[in-house]
Amino acid sequence: MQPQGAVPMDTVIVLFTRDLRVRDHPALTAACARGGHVVPLFVLDPKVPAGRRAGFLTDCLADLRASLRARAGDLLVRRGDTVAETMRLAAEVGASEVYASADVSALARGRERRLAGERIGLRLFPGLTIVPPRELLPSGGGDHYRVFTPYWRAWAAHPRRPVLPAPSRVPLPPGLEHGLEPGLEHGLEPGLEPGDLPGHAPHPALRGGEPAARARLELWRREGLDGYADGHDDLAGDRTSRLSPYLRFGCLSPLEAACVAPVEHPFVRQLCWRDFFHQVTLAFPAIGRRDYRPRPRRWRDDAEAVSAWKAGMTGIPIVDAGMRQLLAEGWMHNRARMIVADYLVNHLGVDWRVGAAHFFDLLLDGDVADNGGNWQWIAGTGNSPRPGRVLNPLRQARRFDPVSGYIHRYVPELAGLAPAEAREPWRIGGVRGYPAPLTAPG
Repeated sequence: MQPQGAVPMDTVIVLFTRDLRVRDHPALTAACARGGHVVPLFVLDPKVPAGRRAGFLTDCLADLRASLRARAGDLLVRRGDTVAETMRLAAEVGASEVYASADVSALARGRERRLAGERIGLRLFPGLTIVPPRELLPSGGGDHYRVFTPYWRAWAAHPRRPVLPAPSRVPLPPGLEHGLEPGLEHGLEPGLEPGDLPGHAPHPALRGGEPAARARLELWRREGLDGYADGHDDLAGDRTSRLSPYLRFGCLSPLEAACVAPVEHPFVRQLCWRDFFHQVTLAFPAIGRRDYRPRPRRWRDDAEAVSAWKAGMTGIPIVDAGMRQLLAEGWMHNRARMIVADYLVNHLGVDWRVGAAHFFDLLLDGDVADNGGNWQWIAGTGNSPRPGRVLNPLRQARRFDPVSGYIHRYVPELAGLAPAEAREPWRIGGVRGYPAPLTAPG
């Protein structure tokens, strides 16, 4: 702890959460502009399980710390309850305010309420979405949009704030290095290296952090953007941006991502879906646990079927390919996500919450708003205007994986089969080592 009076009382803590970057970070920019000292903080809170995202998160924190150090700052990483650790640090450095990015989940809003109740000023800033959730309200009344299309029209016409440059300097209080916990001067925590946080190992080909995010965005702008409209549903072609893990951790500003194309571009429309689910979650924080629009339905309790689905062993190749991609990479093509979710809910009759929990555990981009919103959309309990729709997995495979390249890649038991045989191996009497379908095909 600092000796009393050693640190001026004009110190602000910037609490990082899902905004692990220095460029286009309104809270950090405002803190640096006020003329006092700035203490960047991240708390490893046990209430926010890292799961498979642990290694990716470690990369993000290491890169964030390097970026702050390059600007004369640093990143303090503490472990424990976020509010308690923030207030403990505030007492140590004599901080008068906490600046943070406003969030929408029940956990985040509870954290904000607790901080607001402490004897310290709390200022919340935009930055986790392109348009802040509270800035768009339906003209007919209500606290949020329930259907995407009218939201999209309002969102597309709404003015955006400018993308902010990274601050040139992050002025730490003098002598703060003596307040670092043991080992923090050499790493994130004593003995902590990338991949050491609890949970599964990350996919080795995907590195977290703002530099990696910006490199991916630039590659996508040059090589992927023009073909996105025609190719984003091509499963084998994999012509999606793969930016979602970086958006989930805030290594990349969603506003900056949206600036790579005109507002009417299909890629920007996908970013609008992300904003849409965030504004739904702000109004309905239980989106990952309770039906947004309850429907009378009895779910099946079938542990064996769920295990087969999780393992990619349902006997429906296009479903199994998606689930195996998830297991291998911590990521899944968006079209495949729709197919496997629909299969679990509408073909196996399993509660959407089972699938949502599995996705949240394994996806690098696992996010409360997007995950809950998309699963409820598939289940017909959320924001879908056609809640009774069901996807035919074989028709989806023929349309979006016509030469079975996606199936061949992720279901090696079927790699030597012709496209039609790989989609429907039961028509040739099955394949040794690959299961018969759990449900009747078609």
